Amino acid sequence: MAELMTRDGTWTFDGEAVRIVPGSERGVHRLRQELGEHTVPLEAVAGIFYEPARKGGRLRLRLRDGADPLLQATGGRLPDDASPYHLAVEADRAGVAEYLVGEVRRALTLEEIPEGPCHRYLLPGPAVPLSAAGVDGTATFDGERVEIAWRWNTNEHKKHAGPQEFAIGDLEAVEWRPPVGLDSGFLRFRPHGVKPHGKPEHDPHAIELWGFKKESGRTALLASAVTAHLPHPKAPARRPGAAPSGPAAEPRAAAPAEDHDTLLRRLRELGELRRDGILTEGEFATAKASVLERFHGA
Repeated sequence: MAELMTRDGTWTFDGEAVRIVPGSERGVHRLRQELGEHTVPLEAVAGIFYEPARKGGRLRLRLRDGADPLLQATGGRLPDDASPYHLAVEADRAGVAEYLVGEVRRALTLEEIPEGPCHRYLLPGPAVPLSAAGVDGTATFDGERVEIAWRWNTNEHKKHAGPQEFAIGDLEAVEWRPPVGLDSGFLRFRPHGVKPHGKPEHDPHAIELWGFKKESGRTALLASAVTAHLPHPKAPARRPGAAPSGPAAEPRAAAPAEDHDTLLRRLRELGELRRDGILTEGEFATAKASVLERFHGA
């Protein structure tokens, strides 16, 4: 068990998952507080890093591509202070941060978690029903339908189009962009076969966004909730007559696909982890035996 407690939040690793609890102080970003406590399974993790700085540092958890609907919906556009996978660390907690990094990395090595993309979401989206307001409208999602209601100040084109409603099956995708400088951001819903309008202020399928902390953060959560209910963009296509895929665990990389150079590199990495004291002799022997078995079968 490794636990890091800071003013920014608490991360706990039990060997199987990283539990993230945001801090409750005023400086903690509103998006993280509204997202609340959540758990990242080890199989969703691609890496973990601690970046030391003069006055503390930052802990970063990198997830596998396609593992999290929040990252899928926001496309890596969340600022550091809004991301639940970044944690500000005080200088006197640096040693604990480095210990947690070592524990997670050791588990990734022992479990041989692949870094490649996922074909299903390994984290759930935010709980629904969920509502989020932008500059000119409010969107609501109940898990089955999305509804958009316009505010008094919306564009005449949107007023003429009237309130919008989509069943989840009607949607091809949801897009979220934060405002940048003088350019507005947007939360846009894309029905199948419908090309998006140009600017979000004229698009009846989009809510315009200004600012970030008060508005855009909650709209990012709503985009994540809708994304989690849509088909995964990298899910394998179903063959006619094939049974639908269930919640089975993400398949590991097949051993025959690994060449000898890859397995030799894995052995060198294991040796370095043992040398640095991250792996015990018993853990090293177990991991080495597994690699050698795959080596002889490759």
